[in-house]
Amino acid sequence: MEQKNTRRVRYSGKYPKKFEEKYKERNPDKYADTVAHVIEKGSTPAGMHLSIMVKEIIEFLQIKPGQKGLDATLGFGGHTQAMLKCLEGEGHICGLDVDPIESEKTKQRLRDRGFGEELLTVKLINFANIDQVAEEMGKFDFVLADLGVSSMQIDNPERGFSYKVEGPLDLRMNPNKGDSAAKRLLQVTREELVGMLEENADEPFAKEIAEEVFRARKNGQRIETTTQLRNIIEKSLAFLPEKERKEMIKKSCQRTFQALRIDVNSEFEVLYAFLEKLPGVLAPNGRAAILTFHSGEDRLVKNAFKQGKNEGIYSEVSSDVIRPSAEECGRNGRAKSTKMRWAIRM
Repeated sequence: MEQKNTRRVRYSGKYPKKFEEKYKERNPDKYADTVAHVIEKGSTPAGMHLSIMVKEIIEFLQIKPGQKGLDATLGFGGHTQAMLKCLEGEGHICGLDVDPIESEKTKQRLRDRGFGEELLTVKLINFANIDQVAEEMGKFDFVLADLGVSSMQIDNPERGFSYKVEGPLDLRMNPNKGDSAAKRLLQVTREELVGMLEENADEPFAKEIAEEVFRARKNGQRIETTTQLRNIIEKSLAFLPEKERKEMIKKSCQRTFQALRIDVNSEFEVLYAFLEKLPGVLAPNGRAAILTFHSGEDRLVKNAFKQGKNEGIYSEVSSDVIRPSAEECGRNGRAKSTKMRWAIRM
């Protein structure tokens, strides 16, 4: 039988809107011009992640050929690639990630760019377990942790990280482990949900949102998709004046999804463990840089570094946060909330 040629499904309008339609953006090596155009407009191409504060990180870490480093949050691999270039073919970097889907893509991407096993090791492991990595590989001259969620995860509706598109309410960094956000909403008490929203995201309407969630549960409604949760948040804030309601709903959606993501992935507990073990994996005079994206994370890092300095563990720590330049924020809107802190091992 003669095989028929199948054409790619056409999208309506001039530009594709859905993630699955943006095949050019998701293939940057083949469609470099399209990707460059999207970035030039101040957007992040679908399926990509624009690494933040690369210049500032490289300047601080002062990487030299022959050194050994750890990227505790591999992600798309942009920071890792920049650090590998500094090694000039001598030394080694270990990259950690808990996302089995994206870490495999990143490893292959870096392999294709010439960074083989002699220069780069990728491990599917949570960065709370950096002590186990150091036991195997020895102490590190430099460590980087970027605590932000990668754009590849946010943009892919199947991962359920964004309230803006329909998808399963998942929010797990590793979709093969633990409970999804939808399941967590079935498990928590009203008081636990209020606390989660307040502590993880400083949500001012935590009680109203929790009340609406439990009203839906009482009526037998399952909250299984991102859209269903967004609709509940909209309903809970219906009492707000119309002129400010739209913006407040947007911000509460962002905060609610953040709070759930932090809870589902035990992000604060993981960060506590990482900060506690960090001095033990750094070589003498080793340097560590951490990027945070909300006040809760930054507070933990600031306090840990300050305490380490007072106890003589660190010889120097950043006296204040370092922020991305206005130029970078204009080029990448997701950089605006970034804060960088650093410490140097005694």
